[in-house]
Amino acid sequence: MFWTLELASHLEDAPWPAMKDDLIDFAIRSGSPLEVIENLQELEDDGEVYEGIEDIWPDYPTNEDFLFNEDEY
Repeated sequence: MFWTLELASHLEDAPWPAMKDDLIDFAIRSGSPLEVIENLQELEDDGEVYEGIEDIWPDYPTNEDFLFNEDEY
């Protein structure tokens, strides 16, 4: 399983929290690249509910990871 920012961005609008099958269904319906679907299929299917993309890809960058100061603008 290999995630990139581009691939993970296809799941930003997913119906969180979601189970593995829900995420795969969302990826298929939204026209996500095949790599996204393959990555989701590689997740362990233990009935776990994923609260967000961070549960799938812990290194997913958040707004805090960028050095952009919104107060300046």
